[in-house]
Amino acid sequence: MILKVDGLEFSYNESPVLKNIRFELKKGQIMAILGINGAGKTTLLKCLNRILHPRVGTVFLDEENVKGMSRNHIAKHFAYVPQKYEEEPLTVFDAILLGRKPYIKWEASSNDLRIVEAILYRLNIEHLALRPTNRLSGGEMQKVIIARALAQEPEVLLLDEPTSNLDLKNQLQVMQLVTKAVQEHNMAAIVTMHDINLAFRFVDDFLMLRDGRVHLLAPKKEVTAADIEKVFGVKVLLGEVDQYKIVIPVDENL
Repeated sequence: MILKVDGLEFSYNESPVLKNIRFELKKGQIMAILGINGAGKTTLLKCLNRILHPRVGTVFLDEENVKGMSRNHIAKHFAYVPQKYEEEPLTVFDAILLGRKPYIKWEASSNDLRIVEAILYRLNIEHLALRPTNRLSGGEMQKVIIARALAQEPEVLLLDEPTSNLDLKNQLQVMQLVTKAVQEHNMAAIVTMHDINLAFRFVDDFLMLRDGRVHLLAPKKEVTAADIEKVFGVKVLLGEVDQYKIVIPVDENL
């Protein structure tokens, strides 16, 4: 087990957001965190790598308590892709090279440069290497941010709504990229998402939050329409097309 979360709780100004969160994650596994807006999805993600500090509970990485890790040590094992990021006046190559920061002491080594170059080719974005990041499309920029995270060579990849604001093609490409990275590098990934259909297509397990607690933690094949209705407050039909599960909201007023 690469990651274990035991009894995690978090509050903002004494207002509870997460209550008694428990789950485990294995290498090669992709987990989706799902829930309504304000359910605590992003907060949970940030508690895992100590961007936020839980009020109680423990996060273990390879049986080591994350609380005792230095920021640099955490950055070598967790890579975080936020919902929003500030554009920097850098080329794509240099933006990805920032992912090597936890390993660089004085200046980037030839090995650091080789790792970045390999990632550029692996993600098929080598043609963007010298382009300024402020001249990228939304889909291109998201791939660069994920490439930066992969340059950290993490064990756990944390992605906060990586497909939001992307068109359908780029949504698929980004999730295919994440899936391939997890499989090829034997890492694990946790993804917060709003698109349940996309989650059904690409992830292995669902962690569904309701009222700050884990309502459901199960393989995607065990998720039912009743679970989705309970978490999102919307009646749905759960079907299948070409072996992919699909969720169709039902307007009960029609």
